[in-house]
Amino acid sequence: MKIARLVTPFLLAALCFLAAPRSAEAHQPYFEDEDWSADSAYRVTDPTISTALYATLESHTDVDYVTFTGRGGQRILLGVTIPQIAGQENFAPTIALIGPELPTAALPKRIAAPAGSGALILAPDPGPATEFFEPFSGTRYWERQEARVTLPVDGEYRVAVWADDRSIGRYTLVVGDREAPGGDFAFPFKLRAYWTPVPAPPETIPPEPTATAHHCGGR
Repeated sequence: MKIARLVTPFLLAALCFLAAPRSAEAHQPYFEDEDWSADSAYRVTDPTISTALYATLESHTDVDYVTFTGRGGQRILLGVTIPQIAGQENFAPTIALIGPELPTAALPKRIAAPAGSGALILAPDPGPATEFFEPFSGTRYWERQEARVTLPVDGEYRVAVWADDRSIGRYTLVVGDREAPGGDFAFPFKLRAYWTPVPAPPETIPPEPTATAHHCGGR
């Protein structure tokens, strides 16, 4: 009986997730269960499919990475939203698309950029953030930045996420905008754990030097 009482809520939540109307399938949700470092970046299978990546900058030096294979001429949506968790009102990470034939850009030295790559930096929008309510999960967010980027050539691309002021917090990186069913079936349960403040890290905030991501040459 105890097992049945435990299983039933999980089963109901999973069924609700699967049976949600298509309007709730705007994103395929996935969570950063382990740190998405440069050596263990999360790989997006198709950057045109709307994917919501729930992740955390949990230390002053943390940088998260997402990779994908792109085709020249593809127009990819990239954006960041911030869950309305107490203390995150001013949390505003920066993101950069890094890859071949992108412009030269000054990146912080802690950002891992492949040799010969360029970068397109998408800073958070200045001023008050736009708020929105997500009815499927019953959660609220602040919108920080969004852009549609045309990939210049076929190749491997990565998206880096960091905070210029070295602050910590939770965020959602959105890649793509084509709706398709899918995502983490444990979403209803992981979201509850995700929707909590990030514990303050013990280290002090170091300065932020910058380096240059070089353009890899013309065609």
